[in-house]
Amino acid sequence: MPKFSDGWSYLYVEHCRIDQEARAIAIHDKSGKAPVPCANLALLMLGPGVSITHAAVTVLADHGCLVTWCGEQGIRFYAAGMGKTRSAANFLHQARVWADAELHMKAVRRLYQLRFAEVFDPELTLQQIRGMEGVRVRSAYARAARETGVPWSGRNYRGEWANADPVNRALSAANSCLYGICQAAIASAGFSPALGFIHTGKMLSFVYDVADLYKSEITIPAAFRAAAENKDGLERSVRIMCRDLFVSTRLLARIIPDIQNALMLPKKGTSGESPFDQAGVAPGPLWDPVEGEVEGGRSYAVDTDEKEENDGGSDS
Repeated sequence: MPKFSDGWSYLYVEHCRIDQEARAIAIHDKSGKAPVPCANLALLMLGPGVSITHAAVTVLADHGCLVTWCGEQGIRFYAAGMGKTRSAANFLHQARVWADAELHMKAVRRLYQLRFAEVFDPELTLQQIRGMEGVRVRSAYARAARETGVPWSGRNYRGEWANADPVNRALSAANSCLYGICQAAIASAGFSPALGFIHTGKMLSFVYDVADLYKSEITIPAAFRAAAENKDGLERSVRIMCRDLFVSTRLLARIIPDIQNALMLPKKGTSGESPFDQAGVAPGPLWDPVEGEVEGGRSYAVDTDEKEENDGGSDS
C-alpha cells in the first residue's frame, strides 16, 4: 500500500501553467516560477485558468499524487486522476461488504461509531443513531458559533455563492479541501469513491462517508474562525487553516486506518486476511465460477499435439 500518511496534504492552484522540472513540477504565474517537489504531495487541485503539460501529469502520476480538476476556490469537483495502487484487493473487499446487507449495516454502524467520543449502545437502531448524529453536528456548529461569536442560522449551500453568508462560504471551501484529501486517500489505497455506505447515489458517496468523520474536528472550527476574522480572501484563509489543521491533527496518517477499521479490513500480517488480499501484479488472476480464481497471464488453449493424444484410439 502506498505510504499515504507520509505525504503532504494538498496544493490548490489557479490561473497558471504547470510543467515538469527534473523529477518534480514547476508552477508559472505572473509572480514568476515556483518549483514544487511533488514526491510527497498527496493531492494537486487544479482550479480555473490552469494549463498543465503531459510531462507534468506523468511525473505527478509516477509519484502517486492524485490530480483533481475543480472549480474556483476548489468548490466544485469535475474530474480526477488515478491513485498509486494498481491492486483491486481493497476495492473488491469494499464491494463485498457493500453488497452484503449484514456487512453493509456493520460498516454503517462502525462509520457512525468513529464519529463519537464514546461507545454507543449496540442495541440502538439506525434511526436512533442518525438522531444522535444530528444532535452531535448541531452541537458542533453551536459550539463553534459560541466560541467565535459568528452568528449561525443553519447550513445553506444551495443558493448563489456570492449571496451566501461568510460562514457558509467558508464551510463549503473547507469541506471541499477535506473531500479532496479523503478522495486522495481512497484512491491511493485502491478503494472506490462511489461505493458509499451511509451516503449513496453519487460518484463520491464514499468520500462523503469518510470526510464526515473529521468535519466536527477540522472544517467546522476552521470555517467559523475564518469567518470571525472577516478578512478579504475568505476562501484562501480557510484553506490555509485547513492545511495547518490537516498537519496538526495528523489527518493523512488517520484516514486509511479509519477506512480499514470501518470496512473490517484486516491489516497485512494479521490473521484472517481478506479473501481478496493478494499482490497487485499484472495481469492478475482470472475469475472462475467453480474455483473462484485461476492463474492469469497464461494460455488455456489446448495444444494441438496434446489434443490428438487425448482423443486416443486408432483408426484400426
